[in-house]
Order: sequence, then structure tokens, then C-alpha cells
Amino acid sequence: MKVFSMDKLTKTQGEKTLFKDIAFSITEGDKIGIVGVNGTGKSTLLNIISGLDEGDREERDHPNDYKISYLSQAPVFDENLNVLEFLFASETPIFSLIKNYEQTLLQLQQQPENTQVQERLLTLQQNMDESGAWDVNANAKAILTRLGLPDFSKKLVELSGGQKKRAALAKALIETPDLLILDEPTNHLDYQSIVWLEDYLSKYQRSVLFVTHDRYFLDRISSKIWELSKGSLYEYKGNYGDFLEAKAAREENESNAMSKKQSLYKKELAWIRTGAKARTTKQKARIQRFETLESGLKGKNSQDKLDIELSGSRLGKKVIELSGVTKAYGSQKILDHFSFLFKPQDRIGIVGNNGTGKSTLLNILAGRESMDHGEFDQGQTVKLGYYTQENEDLNENMRMIEYIRETAESISLKDGSSISAAQMLERFLFPMSSHGTPIRKLSGGEKRRLYLLKILMSAPNVLLLDEPTNDLDTQTLTVLEDYLESFPGVVVTVSHDRYFLDKTCRELLVFKGHGQVDHFYGSYSEFLEETVVKEKSQEPAVKKAEPVKSPPEKPKKKRLSYNESREWEEIEGKMAEVEDRLAAIGVEMAAVGSDYTKAQELMKEEQDLNEKLEYMIERWTILAEKAEG
Repeated sequence: MKVFSMDKLTKTQGEKTLFKDIAFSITEGDKIGIVGVNGTGKSTLLNIISGLDEGDREERDHPNDYKISYLSQAPVFDENLNVLEFLFASETPIFSLIKNYEQTLLQLQQQPENTQVQERLLTLQQNMDESGAWDVNANAKAILTRLGLPDFSKKLVELSGGQKKRAALAKALIETPDLLILDEPTNHLDYQSIVWLEDYLSKYQRSVLFVTHDRYFLDRISSKIWELSKGSLYEYKGNYGDFLEAKAAREENESNAMSKKQSLYKKELAWIRTGAKARTTKQKARIQRFETLESGLKGKNSQDKLDIELSGSRLGKKVIELSGVTKAYGSQKILDHFSFLFKPQDRIGIVGNNGTGKSTLLNILAGRESMDHGEFDQGQTVKLGYYTQENEDLNENMRMIEYIRETAESISLKDGSSISAAQMLERFLFPMSSHGTPIRKLSGGEKRRLYLLKILMSAPNVLLLDEPTNDLDTQTLTVLEDYLESFPGVVVTVSHDRYFLDKTCRELLVFKGHGQVDHFYGSYSEFLEETVVKEKSQEPAVKKAEPVKSPPEKPKKKRLSYNESREWEEIEGKMAEVEDRLAAIGVEMAAVGSDYTKAQELMKEEQDLNEKLEYMIERWTILAEKAEG
């Protein structure tokens, strides 16, 4: 079994320490998802593991023949190659053989009478037979087809950015490395391609390490979660759901410890104010203890989670109404006599293929695009907040606190109190010590988070969000979703993120292309499932010969078999044993303290036992019916 491990990994960028003495190992078969707030170094960690970057200090260990393939967010392409040539550009012997075979086959198609080419092709075919390269070649073409790239001879220069990313994903997959590293692999994939990739990676026998904002994907693939936080790496067994449970337990334990620490802090505070006049040696030691305690509490109080309950501006009954709107760019029709009434508290998702006009509709709603024809009627109380795909008006020489204060010095909360710009920055995971940092020093994700904060600080009552999940981390997205759930105004969002749309939207505008827009009531997952069912129903059915009908048999009386009789005699006792163990787990959980590994093991056992008990109850019902029959 191959294992990749690193120890004492430390990495700094400028004045910022990303990791400090972290250690980890990746065992064959691991499927590890990495989570963490933007700027904590997720992509940097992937670069270091893949060998594209180095730690300031590191100790790595792995077998000499250990192979890593890496899909980065910005793959490098030789655009003179066609898709298949790009896939087999590696110098491994089997890839070189396949590449030579494909090139010779193409040459023979152009020169069918050339005997030298014919002989070379025959030799290559024999080599393909001997090395098993046919399976590799067929698998590569199948992967390309599944990822929406059926034209293997197409040059990379002719592909869109999304198609190139899919080609890079296919290349990483066919190399079948010991460790497959994927940075945002679901970007640019449609629903069916994502489902296929989930199935492919679930069956992949070797190791996978990945970063994604797609939480459904994260939940379905992961066997472990790594969380990067404040220079440390925490490992959790299980998928994203298991991680959330374990982290909640850890934070609850930390909260209990913190309440005790705060009590001690109050006592120390009273003493430091009244008894520190005569500074004896003992008192100095106590002062030092107080200062250590105070700094620790300040660190903990700069919140690890976003908790936003901002109030929006008052919104009247009239929001926005579009009537007969038509919009085209040259011969490409975006909207064709589109009419829609946006109502208070609407939660609308906008979905569809790239280039169908989703962002154009947001720009029309924001007054940034004009209509060719139609009517646009907006209520007088509407105050728009528009989160675009670009960080608009982001002066990178400004300091963070100055940038936020441009919009407001403070903002009102729902309970009537107010919160300052500095406090809001802390709630958005920017510690007080960083508020004076120039924006140019922030990571891309941190800039997006800062930009989102500025929009919310303007207290809008209609929020337009254009692909908000692209650059925000899962923690920020979770709290944004909670905020949108209690947001009193209207939310209109363009997104391809299934999880985000399911949590935030109750209806969809589906852009079909050629100016056609459908209206769907329900979640995005329901829409996708319904679409798949429709597509399958439209496939040509293979007509089967109808079997000769036999006279209906009389229903037989159900009886218990010998094995079922034994199961029936034992099942109630086994159910009681499971229930007793579940009760014992509850007691153990209450006493587990700060042993997070033990807490996670107990939660896993509890989940397994609940599933087992549910199955036993179903069996008891079935057996009871047979026994009574």
C-alpha cells in the first residue's frame, strides 16, 4: 500500500504564515476534501504536495515510483495540439505508443495508398495489442465523451475556456496516478457530467485530494475532510456531513472551556484594576498570567464564523416588473418578449448554459443594460445591491477598513442595534490586526469576501448575485445562505451550484437559448431530476415482444421460512441491544470532553446503529405480517 506523507510543513507568504509545522499522510484509497476560509492556503497546499511549490520547511516521504497528477485552476495548454494529442502528451511509454498510433492512423486517412504508412500502422497495432493500450485509448475517448468533448480531433485553440478545463480534467483522469489532485474539478461541468465524475471518483482505487465549493460533490466523494484554519490542519473522518457534526461538537466543547476561561478572566480583571498598585514579584507573575489569558480570549472572540443579521432598507409592495422585454446582440437573441413580475420576498435562481443571457438579465435589472423593446417598471423603494463576477471599484491601494468605511461607518442590525465597519470585518473573518492591510495583498477569495461585505453594508432590499459561489469558500457560503434565508427583501441569483440554489431559491428562470426562458417552481435538484426524466422519455424506445399472458395465479398464503422463523424469534432481543447501546453512547458523548477523535467515533457508531435499527424495524414489520398471515 502506497503512502504519501509530509511533516513539519511550514509556509509563509510575506508577513502571513499559512501553515506552521503541519503533518499529514495520504493512504492509498483516501478521498480527501480540503475546506477552509479563503486565504488559508488551500491551493498553496495543493501546489506544494504536487511539487509545483516548496514549503519554507518540509519533510516529505513517498515511494520513488509515486505518481501525482494535478488539475489546477489555471491549466497550461499547448493550443496547437488537438484534444487527443493533448491527452497523450505525457512521455510515458503507453501514451507515446497511443499518440503515434493516432497520428499514423490520421496520416493513413490522408494517404491511403502509402505502403510505408500501412506497414507502420500494422506494427503499431501489434504493439497496442501486446501492451493493452487499446483499453487505455478507449477509456480516454469515453472520458472525453462523458465530459462533453466528443470531437477528439478539434484543436485546443478552437475550444472555449470551459472546454479546455474539461480537457485538462480528462488528462488528469486517464493518467491514473497514485494521487489525483483536483482544484475545483466541477467548474464548467454540467449536471450529468458532475454525476458521472462523482461515480468515477467513488470507484477510483487510488488516492484523490481535492478542493471544491460544490458541497454535494464534497459530501458524496470524501472519506476524510482536511480543514485549514489559523495555520493548522485538522483531519476529520467521513464526508462533509460527518465533518459538520464533528466540528460542531469540537466548537461546543471549546465554547464550554471558553465560558470557564471568561469567568476566570473576570476575576483577573477585577484584581488587575484594584490590586496592582504594589508590584511585588508574585503580583507581576499574576499580571503576566492575566495578559496571557486576555490575549487568548481576544483571539477566540474574533469570530470563527460569520453571523450576519443585518437589516435591509424598507421595501414596498412594488418591486420590479418586466413586460415584453426583447434583447439581442446582433443575430443572437437573448430575450424574446420576456415578461416577469418580481414580488416581495422572492427567491429566484437563474440557470442555463453559458451564453444564453443570464448575466444580461441581471444587468437589465440593475439598469446597466438597455432593452431593445419592452417595459421596465421599478418600485420607488427599491435599493439594489449587485454582486457581480468582477470586483468593481476595488482600489487595491486602499486599506480594507477604508474601503468598507466608504460605504458606511456602521450598519443597523435587525434588533435595532448597530455594528461598526471594523466589527463587520471581524465577522467576515478579517481579524483586527489585518484591517490596515492594503487590498492588493489579499488573496482572490479574500477580495471577493470583502467585496460582498461592502455590498451588504449598503443595506440593499433587492440583491442581485452573479455566480456568488465561484470564489467564496464553503464557510462564507454557509453563512451567506443563512443570511439570505432571513433577508427580508428579494434575492435573484445566477449560479450553477446545486447546493447553493437548493438552499436559497424556491423558483427558477431557466434560460433555454434563442431568447426563450422557462419558469420552474421548485428546487434546482428537482428541476435537474425532472430534466433527466424528460430526456430519457424522449429517447427512442426499443420495442419488446409482449409475453403471452398466463392466467392470474391465486395469491399464496405467506408463511415464514425456517430462517425467517429464527430471525423472528431473535429480532426483538437484537433491537433491544441496539437501543441500549444508543442510550450508552448518549452518556459517553456527554462525558467525552475535548477528545474530538473519540467524539467523532461515537457519532459514527451512533449513525450506523440508527441505520441498523431502522432496517431491523422494517424487517420486524415484514416478518410480523407473515407470522400473522
